[in-house]
Amino acid sequence: MRSRFGNREVQDSFLQRAQENKRRLCGSQPEQMWIPQAIRRRIFRGSDASARVRYSASMNSEWWRLLPNAITSARLVLAAAMLALLEVLGRTPLTERGALGWWVSIMFVTAALSDVLDGWLARRWNVVTPYGRVMDPFVDKVLVLGTFIFLASSGLSTGAPELHITGSGVAAWMVVVMVARELLVTSLRGVMEGMGKPFPADRFGKAKMLMQCIAIPWCVFAASETWLPQTDWCRIGHPIVLWSAVVLTVLSGIPALLRAGSLLAGPGSPKKSDSNS
Repeated sequence: MRSRFGNREVQDSFLQRAQENKRRLCGSQPEQMWIPQAIRRRIFRGSDASARVRYSASMNSEWWRLLPNAITSARLVLAAAMLALLEVLGRTPLTERGALGWWVSIMFVTAALSDVLDGWLARRWNVVTPYGRVMDPFVDKVLVLGTFIFLASSGLSTGAPELHITGSGVAAWMVVVMVARELLVTSLRGVMEGMGKPFPADRFGKAKMLMQCIAIPWCVFAASETWLPQTDWCRIGHPIVLWSAVVLTVLSGIPALLRAGSLLAGPGSPKKSDSNS
């Protein structure tokens, strides 16, 4: 039987080679391997001989497996640049902050969207790496907590009502609450995973992150734009969004505590005599 890729022996050779490469790249679970469609089209184009060469070259090239980690690293650089721009924004006269505020907001939204992208790619391509597991949450905390810290500074937290600039409205105690929550959950995750029990982010943590990402651009505009306090829905929505982010930050820590407690009380947890008091 002839087909586009030759006779049955050639097809069997393709399948055997595919399984070997999947095992080499993915270990004992080749069925989880996912090859981008663009690479598949390049692989199976042309004659049988050239297709075999392209197939081997594509599978041996693992550049696309590094893409999620590359996006994470780029997000760290973007976060550092955005925080530097926030420092400049805080030193800029109130009436000249408009353009800088827009640039800060654009950079933050871009970094937040890249967080969604690299996580999706890592799961889709089954390329979750130790580097990604460490750097992805680290960069997220630098991005979000670092931005809130700058927004709580004296140059950005207070505005000038006579100039129609209200300020970010972020108080120092709000940042303390957010940092405390992140330290608590990170410590719990380290203990649980050290015991061999997975402790991924839950929907409450994702909702908290979403609300924080909504609140940050709003606070940046409140500290840099004159139109925000003059618009009713913006003036009313600003404190609502900010306080919602703070409240969700606190509430999202409760399910994490309960989940950690249930894991510690479950089978396989260390005995009291083995634990440190």
